[in-house]
Amino acid sequence: MKTVISLLRGINVGGKNKLAMTDLKALCGSLKFTKVNTFIQSGNIVFSSGLEDLKEVSVKLESGIYKRFGLKVPVISRDVQELEQAISRNPFLKDNGRQEESLYITYMESAPKPDEINKISGFSVPTDEFRIIGRQVYIYCPGGYGNTKLNNNFFENKLKVRATTRNLKTSKTLLDMALSLGY
Repeated sequence: MKTVISLLRGINVGGKNKLAMTDLKALCGSLKFTKVNTFIQSGNIVFSSGLEDLKEVSVKLESGIYKRFGLKVPVISRDVQELEQAISRNPFLKDNGRQEESLYITYMESAPKPDEINKISGFSVPTDEFRIIGRQVYIYCPGGYGNTKLNNNFFENKLKVRATTRNLKTSKTLLDMALSLGY
């Protein structure tokens, strides 16, 4: 069994795509995922799966959510090692002058093409910064994620990939949850 962390995009945000975590947990059980745990109301799930292919896990969850609840929700999945690497590779963590509550990670379904990255390489926003490493975008926004132009829609549109964003604290909590399942 593989420990999986699945991140749902756009659940329970602004009163849209309402989905109770108890219902999501029950759905995961019906999809044969085990040891299912959710974290906060925005669609964070940690569970064990017999499926090795994380894309297959995401598709299975997306399909199940649509069939049961009628919601089209993108799902991005990582295994424990990938989440651990995503957190540890955050280039902004090395700068002690940055507040951790201003750090975010955008998890992309796939690595963007170099041509797409080049299109935004010179893009800047006063006070906010980003770095793209593999399938993650690391964001530093001291004014808060709700106020930055470096949001999910920006990166999805510019990089032509599906993505979802979590703050660093949530990412670390999900990793701790996954590690507690044992992998």
